[in-house]
Amino acid sequence: MASALLSTSRFHPLQNREVGGLVSNLRSSFYGKVIYNQNFVTMKTNSSHGGRAVVASVLGRRVQKKETVIPEPDYRIPVVLLGLSGGLAYTNNLLPAAPIGLLGLLLLFQTTRVRFVFDAEALEVKVGEQLQDSGENVFVGGENRWKYSTFVNWELWWPNFPILVYFKETQTKPEGQVHFFPVIFNGKQLYDVMVERAGPSKNSGPK
Repeated sequence: MASALLSTSRFHPLQNREVGGLVSNLRSSFYGKVIYNQNFVTMKTNSSHGGRAVVASVLGRRVQKKETVIPEPDYRIPVVLLGLSGGLAYTNNLLPAAPIGLLGLLLLFQTTRVRFVFDAEALEVKVGEQLQDSGENVFVGGENRWKYSTFVNWELWWPNFPILVYFKETQTKPEGQVHFFPVIFNGKQLYDVMVERAGPSKNSGPK
C-alpha cells in the first residue's frame, strides 16, 4: 500500500508561502503502467499559528464498476410458434404442426427459466428465479460463461423482430467457438448491453 509522508521541522515566519504542484508517478516494474499517482498541493505557513501543512493525495484512478444487467424475458417467439402450430393443426396439416408446436412449448418453458446475466466481466447463462448455475454446456463443453474480452464477433437477427443472437468467442477454444441462442429476452435490452460490454455489431441493430 502506497503511503505519503510529509515531515516538517521548523518554518521561518514568512507570509503565506505556498508550495505546490509536485506530482509523483510510480510505475509497475511488471506492466509498465501507472499504478499510483500522488499529488501534493498547497502548503501554507502562517506566522501566527506556526507551521501548517495541508496535503491532498489521490491514489490511482477510481473506476466505476459496471452494474449487472439481466434482460427481461420476451414470450413473442414461443407464442408465434404455438399460434402457427395451432393454425396448421386447424387446417389438418398435422405433420408440420407437431414439431413446430413442440418447439414452441420448449421455448415457452425456457423463457420462464433461462436468463442471460451480464456482469462486469462476462456473459453467463443462469436458470431459475434464484439465478442458479446452468452447469456445463451440453454442446461444446465448458461452463456457460464467456468473457467479453474473448468475443470475436456477434450479431442479432433480425433487429425488427429478433429471433437469434449469435456470438463467436475464443475462450472455449483458440480457433473460436460459435454460439446461437433464440432471443427469448427483450431484444432492445439485449442489443444495448451487448454493444456496451462486447462492442458494436457490424450488421445488426434495432430499428
